[in-house]
Amino acid sequence: MYKKLTCIRVDGEKCEKCEHEVIEEVPMALFVNGRHAMTAMMSPVQLEDFVTGYLFTEQIIKNVDEIESIRIEKNRLSVITRNLFRVLGPKKTILSGCGGSISFIDTGKLPKISSDYTISTADIRNAARTVLDSELHARTGGIHIVALLDREKVLVVSEDIGRHNALDRVIGYGLRNNIDLSRTWVIVSGRISSEMVRKCLIAGIPIIVSRGATTTLAVETAEKTGLTVAAFARGGKMVVYTHTRRVEGAGPAAAPSAPQ
Repeated sequence: MYKKLTCIRVDGEKCEKCEHEVIEEVPMALFVNGRHAMTAMMSPVQLEDFVTGYLFTEQIIKNVDEIESIRIEKNRLSVITRNLFRVLGPKKTILSGCGGSISFIDTGKLPKISSDYTISTADIRNAARTVLDSELHARTGGIHIVALLDREKVLVVSEDIGRHNALDRVIGYGLRNNIDLSRTWVIVSGRISSEMVRKCLIAGIPIIVSRGATTTLAVETAEKTGLTVAAFARGGKMVVYTHTRRVEGAGPAAAPSAPQ
């Protein structure tokens, strides 16, 4: 996922020629039934999981069984679905830092989450300390981390230059391994965006936590749809913005009501 590139290291008045690890960024074009769906700038790993998660969160497929085959070639992902006439949305390029390009979110058309699933503050604290400790990030300084967990264990960890790509990967892994995503949660190293909230809603994941920040639109969307959003989870501290009942010790113990 990285290459060593020659560079000049400057340390005060001292300069020296050396090599430094730089994370790979490659364009991957996705074709569905022969039609170009999008091009993603991404890290070239866990590609079957990425394709599955992306097609699902973009609502191109409803379940993993709709995928007939996935063929991986250089800079090209070719997918055949059982419905060869599936209508795709407009072509778009997903940049490494931006995720899906949408002009607005209509929360009335998004799935609602009323799950009674909960995690503890200790679960979040332990995951923030262990799961987000990446050797690859230490080497390159240029990677995002997303992990899918349940109450007992870490199910899968994905690292990518784009946190949206990494989220699609862990969702795809869950789908391909018949994991009940409504009984899982995700922790991410970077900012929670409205697009990441949308992907969690489509997948039915009830909780998303970040070591970093979140955005106002992400919080507003999560509040209206029943998703729990927590951020700044580091050093034993965190901020829980929405539906705090799912974080034990951070909110009232009353039974959840369905989001309006």
